[in-house]
Amino acid sequence: MTADESLSRLDDDDYPAYTMGRAAELLGTTPGFLRALGEARLITPLRSEGGHRRYSRYQLRIAARARGLVDRGMPIEAACRIIILEDQLEEAQRINAEYRRAAGTSSPSAAA
Repeated sequence: MTADESLSRLDDDDYPAYTMGRAAELLGTTPGFLRALGEARLITPLRSEGGHRRYSRYQLRIAARARGLVDRGMPIEAACRIIILEDQLEEAQRINAEYRRAAGTSSPSAAA
């Protein structure tokens, strides 16, 4: 079972955030890997009341994507930058699609 498959089996309501140790276990990696992702500014852990690092399910999905690239030999910093750029591209494409839909339905030439 891959890290993504094990993450998809968990319910957000039951597991709103994972401790660093549990997050690393789910990803099949070490806490040091999660710290490196934080240093590369890919994920920023949440903090519990006691100040302990906790990771959301969304953050673990991003970390799993980074781990896949790192496992193929890519440096952590490069893997993080690629994932950040991919996310920015997806967001830009989503915004562009929304803009085109809105422009197509409200343009005067569409009504004529």
